[in-house]
Amino acid sequence: MAVSVSKLQKQLMSRIDTEDLVEVEKVERYISLVKLNKQLDREIKKEGATVVTENGAQKFVKSHPAVNDKLKVNAQLLAIEKSFNFISEGTHLPSEEYSEADLV
Repeated sequence: MAVSVSKLQKQLMSRIDTEDLVEVEKVERYISLVKLNKQLDREIKKEGATVVTENGAQKFVKSHPAVNDKLKVNAQLLAIEKSFNFISEGTHLPSEEYSEADLV
């Protein structure tokens, strides 16, 4: 199932404190990497996972350069995922006001 990048971004933004610019920046970097990962997928699908390299009279097969790039992007995505400070459901942001009914 293909994930919509815009829906992913909306979901991530709903799970962070949008007043925290560091967290917003993390979401933007994450989405940028997701888009890059999708581009690499398309390139690999179009050209195949392996490429033939010719060096003079020599011909040899090696993995597509985008495969290594995908591994690097994936590592960066995982690192950002681990660093998100998600807001738990039911957690109130500091800017929210409380009423007396909240104390009961």
